[in-house]
Amino acid sequence: MEVFDAHVCLLGEGPLWHPELQALFWFDILGKTLHCKGETRQSWTFGEYVSAAGWVDRNTLLMASATGLWRFDIPTGTRELVVSLEADNPVTRSNDGRADPRGGFWIGTMGIKAEAYAGAIYRYYRGELRKLFDRITISNAICFAPHGRTAYFADTFSKCIQRVALDEDGWPDTSPEEFVDLRGEGLNPDGAVVDAAGNLWNAQWGAGRVACYSPDGVFQKSFALPASQVTCPAFGGPHLTTLFATSASGGVDERQGGKTFAMELGVLGQAEHQVIL
Repeated sequence: MEVFDAHVCLLGEGPLWHPELQALFWFDILGKTLHCKGETRQSWTFGEYVSAAGWVDRNTLLMASATGLWRFDIPTGTRELVVSLEADNPVTRSNDGRADPRGGFWIGTMGIKAEAYAGAIYRYYRGELRKLFDRITISNAICFAPHGRTAYFADTFSKCIQRVALDEDGWPDTSPEEFVDLRGEGLNPDGAVVDAAGNLWNAQWGAGRVACYSPDGVFQKSFALPASQVTCPAFGGPHLTTLFATSASGGVDERQGGKTFAMELGVLGQAEHQVIL
């Protein structure tokens, strides 16, 4: 892993490769900032926590904040509320999120101070925001199999990654089941992404690594980062073979902590799915 961007985030999160702009977007949640690096570098700062996004078109993101999902106009830096998200709950904020293959957007919430079971996972789809799972402490690892019939998520607190089958419209149609159990290794599942072959790549907070698991949940390999608090991976680059990873600097004294990294893997990722508003 090499440094892609040297800016130090307190809590880097939510990397998103925009396929039309050929640029990486990512967040500093605690810094309340959205960053972008492509041909040029830009940043936008907000008055609340922001954490994850999906791309709508060349100029537009659907962006999650502590109070809602927003239509964010990239050229002007302005935003318009699409739907409120726990706006009446001062305890929580948004965390991990990703667009699904049907054009929906999944977003997790959590307590600002990681209050036990304060969060939930939602899906926004064609105008409807529906709560899918509740009693989540730290929502993470939201990602999707290439065929679009399986979703993954984790509560970092539980040290397990779950999977759930989806119906034809992308809604869960069974109860979640355990996919990877990391309790024995003491590992903390953070953000995750699935490659084109169906392998899941999981950032593991505190371990300074991104680990790869096969479609049946068997560990394949891992790659070390020079930052212990790695938070989320994403595939991107001109051929979708670059693995990006964000990290956090808060609470640690590390030379590379909080920077954003990239590694050419030669593994084909999925293009980020387009959100349908």
